[in-house]
Amino acid sequence: MPQINQRAMLVPAEATYDDVEYFRDRPADLAVLSGAVALHVSPPPLLLAIPVGGSRRDRYVSYGLVAIAMEARDLFTGRAGFPDLRIRWSPYSDTCHVVGWGDPVPLWWEDESLGGRFYGYSETAIAAYVQQGTPPASSGSARAGAIR
Repeated sequence: MPQINQRAMLVPAEATYDDVEYFRDRPADLAVLSGAVALHVSPPPLLLAIPVGGSRRDRYVSYGLVAIAMEARDLFTGRAGFPDLRIRWSPYSDTCHVVGWGDPVPLWWEDESLGGRFYGYSETAIAAYVQQGTPPASSGSARAGAIR
């Protein structure tokens, strides 16, 4: 049964088929995917939320509205794999607010490989990303931007 809040609800991760498919072979520890959920925001999209665990130390999802970010944080509260929930507020109207969990992100790292390991990606996925130089374009939120 979905957990419902005002404008958002948690549904099975499989609802974000494209994102689940994208992440299927990328984590160093595939067990983290068993705790993944999708956040259905009204209006859509569905956003995949993968818990921390194993070598995966941090994760986040982005929302355009502060109210949705706050609802997402509330929905994730108390779920296994979603410790130390926090909202990083965006001061800019064209940039999303971020709900994060896990360890704080280092201020910087010397290369993308270190970032990939922090986010729990396999060495194969990191090597493919670094070799490509930029992530593939996608409408899926999980694939937009740098490795996270």
